[in-house]
Amino acid sequence: MDSEYEKIQLNKITHSVRASQAVLQYGVGAMVDFPEQTLMTAAPETWEGNVVEIHDERLEKVLHVDFFGMPGSKDDGRYQSGIAYARFPEWYFCPRCRSFKPLKDWIQEYNASPKCKKLNANDPYMVKNLKCPSCFQELVVARIIVACGHGHIDDFPWIKWVHAKNLFGAKKICENPRLRFTTSASSTEGLEGLTITCENCHARATLKGAFDKNALANLDKATGYEYGFACTGRHPWKNTKEFCEEYPHVLQRGGSSVYFPMIVSSLVIPPYSSQLTAKIQKSVFFSDLKKAITESIKTLSDMRIETSQEMKEKVISQKISEYASKIGRDIGQTEDAIKPILMRRWSNTADDNYTTTGVKYRAEEYEALSGEVVQEDKNGEFIREATYVEQFGLPCVKNISLIHKVREVQALVGFSRLEPLDDDNSNNGGKIKKVLIKEDSTNWYPGYDVRGEGIFIELDEDAIDAWRTNNIGVQRRVDHLNENYAKSYYGDIRPRTISAKFLLLHTLSHLLMKQLSFECGYSIASIKERIYCSEASEGKNMSGILIYTASGDSEGTMGGLVRQGRPDTFPTIFKRAIESAMTCSNDPVCSLSMGQGRDSLNLSACYACTLVPETSCEEYNVFLDRGVIVGTYEEPEIGFFSHYIYQKENATVLKKGDEEKNERKNQLLITEVGMDLKNVDYTDVWRNMLQFSLNKHEKEVIKEMISKAEEYQNSEKPYQAGTFQVLGDSNYYNVDLYWPETKIMIFGAENDEEYTIAAKSEWKCYYLGSEDVNADSILSALKEK
Repeated sequence: MDSEYEKIQLNKITHSVRASQAVLQYGVGAMVDFPEQTLMTAAPETWEGNVVEIHDERLEKVLHVDFFGMPGSKDDGRYQSGIAYARFPEWYFCPRCRSFKPLKDWIQEYNASPKCKKLNANDPYMVKNLKCPSCFQELVVARIIVACGHGHIDDFPWIKWVHAKNLFGAKKICENPRLRFTTSASSTEGLEGLTITCENCHARATLKGAFDKNALANLDKATGYEYGFACTGRHPWKNTKEFCEEYPHVLQRGGSSVYFPMIVSSLVIPPYSSQLTAKIQKSVFFSDLKKAITESIKTLSDMRIETSQEMKEKVISQKISEYASKIGRDIGQTEDAIKPILMRRWSNTADDNYTTTGVKYRAEEYEALSGEVVQEDKNGEFIREATYVEQFGLPCVKNISLIHKVREVQALVGFSRLEPLDDDNSNNGGKIKKVLIKEDSTNWYPGYDVRGEGIFIELDEDAIDAWRTNNIGVQRRVDHLNENYAKSYYGDIRPRTISAKFLLLHTLSHLLMKQLSFECGYSIASIKERIYCSEASEGKNMSGILIYTASGDSEGTMGGLVRQGRPDTFPTIFKRAIESAMTCSNDPVCSLSMGQGRDSLNLSACYACTLVPETSCEEYNVFLDRGVIVGTYEEPEIGFFSHYIYQKENATVLKKGDEEKNERKNQLLITEVGMDLKNVDYTDVWRNMLQFSLNKHEKEVIKEMISKAEEYQNSEKPYQAGTFQVLGDSNYYNVDLYWPETKIMIFGAENDEEYTIAAKSEWKCYYLGSEDVNADSILSALKEK
């Protein structure tokens, strides 16, 4: 970062944003429209000394930083300077005289003008008086900028454009271009009514075609690359330039595609949420310890000594021993109580899979929310109350926890331009790249924390397995949604498979958020969700939803949401939420939809029934479907809560028997039904299979089945050439014949691998290439009801 810059104090009243805004929509690299000028939030290195240190031990380890910096309050004397801004865009025009030039030229004219002599004595850079020196009219910032997919941004090339697009043919750029910006009296002319004129050489051009696709690249090619419209590689927010071969896109200054922040969030959970941990982190000696450890390791590196992990751990241990007693005296605790927490803070976590989006990270939160982790400190920043789920009388709900207190930390780690990026796909080698907001030597990210409350609902895993296993209607909808996703922009850069379980949890979460907002009076924008969904094959079986309030103001701190989670109120809210999914004001259009919303990534879900503000949703309002909750008009029985809502006899009997605590069997999903043979005679079924058989034993078994066909002619008829998947496995497997009701599968001699996979499930599987299989065993299974 270029260190040559000068700081000028701005008006604290007119030039201030909330801490959350400085991390989200107005984060580093974003433009902020203040009353008199537009500025860009500068690099965090320029914020030094004006941030409040906040901590989340888990998130700090994942991001390899020492703390997160939250902009301090302007009312606090310690943070009077505030966060820093860079002046961008730099082109301004005067609405009266129509003069149009960059700020450096305006400042030069301002300082040279006798009329402004008194003003420039106290304001030499036109910070407080951004007015035309000639007519004292307030200057207006340019509305158009350029940006490329690598995150670079710059002013629109006004001088190059007016000369290259001259109405009477391209002209060379004159030595002293002086531009005027004029607009047409007619509003119907659009960009053609916006004219730029060079008063020096009389070049004249409109903005027609400026927003066309590849406008600057095509113009550069058409003019023989004389003007150079390629990206300038500029980062105004840190005052640097770098080489870039891309051509920028022309954008409106306030366009949504100019800035996409990359935010990571984390819940502070036990043991990191303890009161003692918070006291240690606030101690001045804790900050000294961080600096001492950083400087010691840096000294070893500067001495060009090969530092092993063992050597680093020894240095850290020595410093902790040195500072533990100081911290203990500062906060009134013993050294023995302090030292384990400090050792935990600097313990080595070299696991590359430990990321904020990984299953392991979320599993730690899941265990704390569900009560698997014992909460020792009742006065910390995480307070959970267990409930007796039997008192709620809700079907398929395994656990409900009331979270009286929880702290969420959000950090800005980067941003992109033109298209959004996730941290998972930020290094995919595409045209859109993540922009890192800090230097490698900077040991913190901008962030902020909020405190709130919530309700954690855990669904019964066995009930979910029973529902999705062989639920052809649901699997058809899930497959269609995955096809839509594969065709979308995100599908190209972030391959992902949406499961029926995730679709169920996410849709249920939205329905509950909308109903809770209605019942307890919170604005829907102040309620958020956190989905916990994974399979055992991924490391942890999770089927939970956290609905919580986490706002920077008073909402979410009075216990209103927790009160709604009590047994006397929550069952009614839950049932009303499920019932609300039955109808939508946009039905039947919404209910019959097989693709709506962004990139058609919702099925039966729209703003009238399911969608919430995007800031409340983890997935930005996609992957939703009421059909998985209560079914559809054509197939009302396919919904997870269909039995409950339509009050059938087996309303709550969705388990597969007693819960298995030990190893779970593979769960099979029929993904392609294959050919229904219900109208085909059993003799023809086996003869069709016999003609493709090459295995001797297989032929013998099939011939015997043909000879005994009359014995089981009235039994269930099979499906032929189906395809199945195992939960947690993205591969597809073929099955020759299967009976969905009696759960029987038959595999030919060439499908030994498929048989091995299916045999680990609850299906009765027969491999015709095995000498142990005979016609009598298959016949006995077919006769069973």
